[in-house]
Amino acid sequence: MVELSGVLGVAMVALGMVLTPGPNMIYPVSRSITQGRRAGVVSLSGVAVGFLVYLLATNLGLSVVFLAVPELYVAVKLAGAAYLAYLAWNALRPGGVSVFAPEELPHDSPRKLFTMGLMTNLLNPKIAIMYLSLIPQFISLEAGNVLLQGFLLGSVQIVVALTVNLGIVLAAGAIAVFLARRPSWLRVQRYLMGAALGLLAVSVATDTSAPARA
Repeated sequence: MVELSGVLGVAMVALGMVLTPGPNMIYPVSRSITQGRRAGVVSLSGVAVGFLVYLLATNLGLSVVFLAVPELYVAVKLAGAAYLAYLAWNALRPGGVSVFAPEELPHDSPRKLFTMGLMTNLLNPKIAIMYLSLIPQFISLEAGNVLLQGFLLGSVQIVVALTVNLGIVLAAGAIAVFLARRPSWLRVQRYLMGAALGLLAVSVATDTSAPARA
């Protein structure tokens, strides 16, 4: 049985990460703004399948590799921190663009939208690090079946992430119009996003914890 503290802990981590705009939000939002809500939802469905891939891989033993080769764990963590720092720089640099700033993009087919959403998630180091190092922290050996706990806690993360992202995708057009009429708000949103990404990058890079046993 999963402990309530574990469920709440994963939910809080998932909420904090989903509210820090990254590739999994940026791609569906950009498609929702330029190609319509349906395109945004199709893109998000690809992101959802990516979450399931990570959930299955982690709970079926991928974390064992990191326990056996700690150097690989450190390398993945630092790569993720570097990527987050890159996203922060893109948001904070002069001439940076907000996730809600309308851009002219070619229309893609549903198949491409789904595939790009999937690949965006699978290549997102923030998600890899979450599944491989954060969620296992909330698994209790005393609570019983570790594999079942892993799947249930991962499912909590997926529900939180998809619920928040779906709401943002559906409202992206209205948010973009609102911010476009208020350029100063658009800049503030971009700076806050960049600062949050930068802090997360520093936190990941300086974390000295070892990979947890799942």
